[in-house]
Amino acid sequence: MINKLWGFMLIAGIVFAVFSGNLGDTGTQIIDSAEEAVTLGITMLGIMSLWTGMMNIAKKAGLTDSMTRILHPVIGILFPGIPEGHIAREYIASNMIANILGLGWAATPYGLKAMFEMKKLNGNSSWASTDMCTFLILNISSLQLIPVNIIAYRSRYGSASPAAVTGPGLIATTISTLAGICFALVARKLHSKRILHSKHPGGVSNP
Repeated sequence: MINKLWGFMLIAGIVFAVFSGNLGDTGTQIIDSAEEAVTLGITMLGIMSLWTGMMNIAKKAGLTDSMTRILHPVIGILFPGIPEGHIAREYIASNMIANILGLGWAATPYGLKAMFEMKKLNGNSSWASTDMCTFLILNISSLQLIPVNIIAYRSRYGSASPAAVTGPGLIATTISTLAGICFALVARKLHSKRILHSKHPGGVSNP
């Protein structure tokens, strides 16, 4: 679907350029943009390598494990369907830590592994479980102490103060994370009530 959408946008842009008489300028911009994409990719690769390396150092130093232990009670509350000591909890904790540090590229592999493990707990159903939906919400609304990506982009394009977004970003992601947690908890409660009602219609319990 995404490929079809991008294909449509490219074709529409070319058609518009032809009818507006800007086909030459469009070709020039395509070449310039391709060059800029390569330059930006190299810049982001360096930053990604730096922060991923720092995260590996933190893991070997025991800092990541300490943060994981701190997060376990929170994970137990948010994901009651995952058994204590299950590998999915470790992946979720690693994903949350990476997101908090602004390392989205490092968080993604942990997130995929967590989803895979939760899908197995869900009987490999094609329908997402409540825990899977909760994890998706938290992953999207993630709290970020250091928005590494945005700082890198701002630095690359000549911002006088690339890290100025850190404070506003922290406030925004704190609010979004709290809103996501509240939504997930309310949705879980409503889902549990609906399941209970379907088992005992009319409020009459089975003997």
